[in-house]
Amino acid sequence: MRDFRDAKAMAQTLREALNAKSVSITHAEALELIAKILGCRDWNALAARIQSGNGQTAPPAEKLPSGDNPTGQPARQKIALDAAILEDYAGLYQLEDSAVFRVTREADHLLAQLTGQKQITFYAQTPTEFFTDVVDAQITFVRDGRGPATSVILHQSGGHFPMRRVDSATAQQIEGRLAEKVKAQTATPGTEAALRRLIDGIISGKPNYDEMSAGLAEATRQQLESLQSGLAELHAVMSVRFLGVDHQGNDVYSVRHENGASHWRIALDSKGTIVSAWVTPGP
Repeated sequence: MRDFRDAKAMAQTLREALNAKSVSITHAEALELIAKILGCRDWNALAARIQSGNGQTAPPAEKLPSGDNPTGQPARQKIALDAAILEDYAGLYQLEDSAVFRVTREADHLLAQLTGQKQITFYAQTPTEFFTDVVDAQITFVRDGRGPATSVILHQSGGHFPMRRVDSATAQQIEGRLAEKVKAQTATPGTEAALRRLIDGIISGKPNYDEMSAGLAEATRQQLESLQSGLAELHAVMSVRFLGVDHQGNDVYSVRHENGASHWRIALDSKGTIVSAWVTPGP
């Protein structure tokens, strides 16, 4: 019997059944209908549930369903660490050019917040590795001998994203630039062209990983089969329309394909490398 993990197959079955009755709907519309049937508010919510259930991680902006274990991962054993160790991990860390990862200690655990996102509680499972019950994400702290951690690695969406420790002045500069970009609501030069190349590469099964950050390239390799399957059904890109800048500094685009639409968020660093990209059904 099918369950929510078979949503894409169910959407295809629905389309075929409706087509047999001369009722034509797009793949994106079928996904939205299946999401409603399975009790989710929309496809984004169902996609997060699917990713939680199969061990993948939803994009950072996705809201995951509530529950005792929304990550869908096996329960992990929390361990107690000395307060002094936790204090060594507290601080500010830089993710690429546009975000700050803030870590603070609260009692026997850590609180972490990426620029533009909600604060999340992390618990120790080893002296350097921490997990959260909210999303399928882990963090690993790197220490150079004794003293505060020099960096932290975020493990999420199949990728590993290193972040070096920075001082408060640097963090303020990063977040200041982000605030200016969000206020201006202007696309970063090169994002549309990069997005078109990325989509074409995924559809062909040969994305240019050299254009991506190491973490994004790793995540894309792991998810290429499912990404290619979804975009191939939409066929070639017909038009790309800039919608604005989200609260995390990503440029948001609506992409019209020959057989439907997709909705993208993409960000480049100062060198033009794609550091963030994720897609949901359009428009």
